[in-house]
Amino acid sequence: MRRIAFAVILLSAFALVFGSEALRAEEPQSKPSRTPDCVYVGTPQDVVYKMVELAEIGKGDLVCDPGCGDGRLLITAARRHGCRGIGYELDPKLANEARQIARRHGLSRTVRFEEQDIFTVDYSPVDAIVAYLLPDMITRLATSFDKLKPGSRIVAHDYPMDKIVPDKVVTVLSNEDNVRHTIYVYRTPLKRE
Repeated sequence: MRRIAFAVILLSAFALVFGSEALRAEEPQSKPSRTPDCVYVGTPQDVVYKMVELAEIGKGDLVCDPGCGDGRLLITAARRHGCRGIGYELDPKLANEARQIARRHGLSRTVRFEEQDIFTVDYSPVDAIVAYLLPDMITRLATSFDKLKPGSRIVAHDYPMDKIVPDKVVTVLSNEDNVRHTIYVYRTPLKRE
């Protein structure tokens, strides 16, 4: 009886040590040290389609969604245009949900979702940004977007960047929520008022 109890304890300890090591290996190297700035509100899918269309995404493009939530913008872009995508999300549950959805659609090698602070990310390699962020958040990112290559596209849902002139403004009546949504399209270099 003592041998069985000892074996169970030994196996439990072994599983605990090696199981926790395996879990640590899967965790991102650096997690953000702060909480999200706002609650997640998903963009209606018909608005997502229009945003992706207005971003003029090509097959070789790298598309980014800062504050990506469940990843719907990037997943739609990758499915429709075969682009690569990177999404940044502070909420670990949402980032994990986005990864699971991407996996379900066979896009886990094409689209990545990282738990990162959107205000600390280098956006310079990105060809297109698709975002649904609060006005102060999207405006705060304008200086980061200045580092994008000339001709890069930024498509913002409902909230424009303050003191930046959009190249195009489109209104969409969503069939999902029966609300008019405004989409702001910018090209770099950004045009300041």
